[in-house]
Amino acid sequence: TMTEPVYLDHAASAPVRAEVRDAMLPLLGELHGNPSSAHAAGRAAKTALERARREVAAAVHADPAQVFFTSGGTEADNLAVLGAVLAARRNGRRPVAVVSAVEHKAVLAAAHAAAAFGGTDVVLPVTASGAVELASLDESLAQHPAVVSVMWVNNETGVIADIAGLAARCAAADVPFHSDAVQALRYLPLAANEVPLDLLTVSGHKLGAPKGIGALVVRSRALLEPLVHGGAQQFALRPGTENVAGAVGLGVAMRIAAAERVSEAPRLGALRDALERQVLAAVPDARIVAVEAPRVPHISAIVVPGTDTAALLMHLDRLGICASGGSACTTGSPEPSHVLQAMGLPRELSLGFVRLSLGRETTAADIAAAAAAFPEAVARARRSAGALHG
Repeated sequence: TMTEPVYLDHAASAPVRAEVRDAMLPLLGELHGNPSSAHAAGRAAKTALERARREVAAAVHADPAQVFFTSGGTEADNLAVLGAVLAARRNGRRPVAVVSAVEHKAVLAAAHAAAAFGGTDVVLPVTASGAVELASLDESLAQHPAVVSVMWVNNETGVIADIAGLAARCAAADVPFHSDAVQALRYLPLAANEVPLDLLTVSGHKLGAPKGIGALVVRSRALLEPLVHGGAQQFALRPGTENVAGAVGLGVAMRIAAAERVSEAPRLGALRDALERQVLAAVPDARIVAVEAPRVPHISAIVVPGTDTAALLMHLDRLGICASGGSACTTGSPEPSHVLQAMGLPRELSLGFVRLSLGRETTAADIAAAAAAFPEAVARARRSAGALHG
């Protein structure tokens, strides 16, 4: 009998939670009004939207007027990076986006696209543990760029950046600072009021909200020019009729994530540590990436010499384990992960990279199944690699 596969790819997408679905259903039914309409149906939708905005704001200790709903993390990252570049150009500042080498592709590609607006991008190197090289950052800050963007938690390795320290450096240089906090939200307390952040990206589908909803938290609207043009919704910074149902789902998911953090983080950390111990015992030459760095509890990045990511994932999948090779957005590329390359991992190691990510549904039985399947998947992947090269 085929058992249900073990899902260890929560960092790519988490199941939609029942509480989220229940909160969204009325917006897909009787509460169908346009929140910009003045009549009763419109007012009911607007009430739901504003409640969602308050919930998102409360979860990151921001002000509701600072929450701008987007179609997800990618759009929020683009609005932060390119919106700041456009605003800088308008204000006679240098239209330069400074980003770390291990950013999500949404930030790297947005920074690269600054060239289309007469701007440029600077990619900061990172240490072997994935932390931004501070000397390079300070050099860039001296040039007074439009924006600096460094992610709170890396989506491939789980490494936690020193966001407070980086934000303070940028604030001292009077340079707007953005952080993509998509992977951080579930397991770290994010207090936008305690860290001098200007721009913060959040996404729903990593937290139990549906795909296609996210938000950018914006300290001051003067920092950004819109990328999408249209009506006056969301102060015309991100116009268009809002995804009210999605926003409601995001608000509920963020509220629950904040409430569960205290119990979930240690539970998953213990499960992840057990998984890593068993994997290393069974595959002694495997390596846990950035094991010495501060990491979130739900992500384990493992490299296995003599294998390649596609083969490892295929054999894990056949053995009933859903995992990924880093970012879900770039799957299918034979190039090793840009994150591992930036951290200086040897190419032959980074070619056999797999990310196992845990979530609220993950049980001890799931971890036992994954630990049992892993050495078998490695053996099969090595056999197929040997057949190819022999």
